[in-house]
Amino acid sequence: MVVDDEPIVGKRLKRLFKKEGYEVEAFTRSASAIMELDKKTFDIIITDLKMEGVDGLKLLKIARGKNPSVKVIIITGYGRKSIAKEAINKGAFDFITKPFKVNDLKQSVRKAERELRHK
Repeated sequence: MVVDDEPIVGKRLKRLFKKEGYEVEAFTRSASAIMELDKKTFDIIITDLKMEGVDGLKLLKIARGKNPSVKVIIITGYGRKSIAKEAINKGAFDFITKPFKVNDLKQSVRKAERELRHK
């Protein structure tokens, strides 16, 4: 799952990870993503931190409440260390600052996938 209020980000990440062989659903509204979490289980979620409505930290909490093994990667243009630390303490798998290198995000997703397979 990709959640980012910038449609272009979701579109690009969806295309990128589909090419990598992943099943991907992208959402521009966190409320829509939360409704989908009620219907399906996702292994990995990439979410923006700052969004209208439910932000990335709240989405992290909701997602982990529904599926404690989900790996949530937070991407943000607000890369302060205090926010990154808070996200990790709340259970985020990774915290990546925008603009990010695509390979860094791909590596994070692959690492999350490896951890999921070993459980």
